[in-house]
Amino acid sequence: MFLHVTSARALDGFKVEVCFDDGRQGIADLLEALHGPMFEPLKDPDVFRALRVDEDLRTIVWPNGADLAPEYIYYRAFQDDPGLQATFRKWGYR
Repeated sequence: MFLHVTSARALDGFKVEVCFDDGRQGIADLLEALHGPMFEPLKDPDVFRALRVDEDLRTIVWPNGADLAPEYIYYRAFQDDPGLQATFRKWGYR
């Protein structure tokens, strides 16, 4: 399954309202991903809110060059959906 982010909007608390090309929309809490040299700057709420969807990568990116795999964002948005647990295990997230 190849997923792509079609739109994203930063919310409070390092959360993102995100839509995917499979029609699903949800809220992903990305705080757990904000570790390491590329992601630490995103802990500044103003920097985090500067996210956008890159048309070529079709995922969320930030001005410092950080980006996240669409599958990870999808997992964070829908991790509690019982119908997706097998997919998440296949992807290595559970």
